[in-house]
Amino acid sequence: MQLKEFIGDREAVSPVIGVILMVAITVILAAVIGTFVLGLGDQVGDTAPNANWDAEIDEPANGEYNVTFSHTGGDSVDAETLSIEADDDVFSGDDAYASVEVLSAGDSITREIDDGEDGEITFNLIWESGDQSTILDTETLDVPE
Repeated sequence: MQLKEFIGDREAVSPVIGVILMVAITVILAAVIGTFVLGLGDQVGDTAPNANWDAEIDEPANGEYNVTFSHTGGDSVDAETLSIEADDDVFSGDDAYASVEVLSAGDSITREIDDGEDGEITFNLIWESGDQSTILDTETLDVPE
């Protein structure tokens, strides 16, 4: 056996590299197709907005109080993705109402409170999109008698 012939023999290199590349391409395609089939690609864009909020109880109008969350800075938020909930069922209406469709600094979202409730109540401003939800702000407010 001659050493020069052994070093110069490169016939098997090309098929080995070809097989490795085919396996790599197959794995990448399987990962991409699997991501879309399982629906993981839909969740990439759904992240909670980073915004600052302030809350207060409005003075009674027609015997009803309102809790209002005001947007004080940060990301804009679609009003339809927000809801206001409390630690007990104190709301007379089903939906919170916003001053605009997209809330940015200076805008607010409000919900009516039953006039029979008083004392400290914890309110949560909740963002929901698809199957994800996040509490954006929690405030404990004193509802006057």
